Amino acid sequence: MPEKHLSSGFDADLTLASTRLLEMGGLVELQIARALSLLRAFDPDVVQTVLASEHRLNQMELEIDEEVSNVIARRQPAARDLRLLLAISKCTTNLERAGDEARKVAKRIRRIRRIHENNEGQVIGITEIRTSAEMAMGILHGALNAFARMDTVAAAHLVRDDAAIDNEFRAFTRRLIVEMTAHPRVISTGLDYMVIAKAIERIGDHAKNIAEFVVYVVKGTDVRHVPAAQLEQEASS
Repeated sequence: MPEKHLSSGFDADLTLASTRLLEMGGLVELQIARALSLLRAFDPDVVQTVLASEHRLNQMELEIDEEVSNVIARRQPAARDLRLLLAISKCTTNLERAGDEARKVAKRIRRIRRIHENNEGQVIGITEIRTSAEMAMGILHGALNAFARMDTVAAAHLVRDDAAIDNEFRAFTRRLIVEMTAHPRVISTGLDYMVIAKAIERIGDHAKNIAEFVVYVVKGTDVRHVPAAQLEQEASS
């Protein structure tokens, strides 16, 4: 959370912006959890809830960005305060995009369900998808907690954890290509699962981005695109 300032009004502005970001993060977590629950049990009502909730996330992104712009215009912040506000705006974008990926997951699972109802599909093992889904949820939750506490060490660890999701995605892709080559009837369903796997991998990426912005706010260093070992060193220095 923001540090204390001489101006209580400035403190209130920063706290409100941070709180709104975390509120949006909670809604995105719920959105993703609902979408991923469809992997276990399909429920058309859950699909509709996920699709409808996307509008609220879009609106929150606009509202938070407007709040950040207003604070910058009125307070003319510098140093860490400015970094915090810029990070909030960037993290809001990442959360909105993570919500978009959840919507994509829900729509693809609905499509797969319809294919199977028409006896046009073939069952595909999705162990890697389930594993990466749990990882992505964990990283996002951890990234939001790290942001709330401005915990750079925890944030750096999460960036390394995201690599595990990438490995699961690559493993699923390799296996699926082999399966689709051997059984052409599985291609349609397989491509849908490929989109779902990629969406989950992207959710992990957006969560990783949020974690990187924690280091940026606290340390003043842009650690995007740097090796994990270097990021961890920067975070703990």
